[in-house]
Amino acid sequence: MPLDAIPVVVINSSENPATVDNSLSGNAPVLLREIAELANRLLATGEASAIDLRALPLTPADLDWLRETLGQGQVSATLEAEGESILSETVCPGVWWVTHHNENGAVVSEFIEVTYVPELLQAHPDDVKIGLEHLELLISDLS
Repeated sequence: MPLDAIPVVVINSSENPATVDNSLSGNAPVLLREIAELANRLLATGEASAIDLRALPLTPADLDWLRETLGQGQVSATLEAEGESILSETVCPGVWWVTHHNENGAVVSEFIEVTYVPELLQAHPDDVKIGLEHLELLISDLS
């Protein structure tokens, strides 16, 4: 099911947060089906995908339900670059929950990434070149 087929539930953001209904909207189970489709595509074509959770009409209860349903897997990484980024594989290998924080610790973006390894964790070729130069220096110091 494509993302544009997910039903939209609008929450009036001008309301007092204390009065906003934080119950399940029904969008999280639909999103779970979309994640399964993306995992299918990853296996069939190798194509990675990402879903911007902040761009969808999800309530805090939806996010909690989705996080609990997907669970915590065995792999997690934390990056420190202009704020903390946490990349956690769910109990479904290939499905990652990625949260980016700003320098003050506030969540600025949140994604579900369906990929073998999130791009943020892959070494950039320039960094590998620098690492190789460092290794060569270490080796030259051995002689």
